Amino acid sequence: MKATVGDRIMSSSGVVGGHVREGLVVELRHADGTPPFVVQWDDSGERTLVFPGPDTTLRTADGHVAPGPV
Repeated sequence: MKATVGDRIMSSSGVVGGHVREGLVVELRHADGTPPFVVQWDDSGERTLVFPGPDTTLRTADGHVAPGPV
């Protein structure tokens, strides 16, 4: 998974019926767009370093949805 600043990231809960978090990629740690990413979460405004897992999807500015790593 590669990201650019401005992409949206969604992280599903590992619990059935759990909350899905959505946030904005605000910073990249690698020039080639590979993880980790700094994400500002919509629900809390908190910025965290994210290492995407299989429960993570990325929506690019053009609307393309990329699944997380397997």
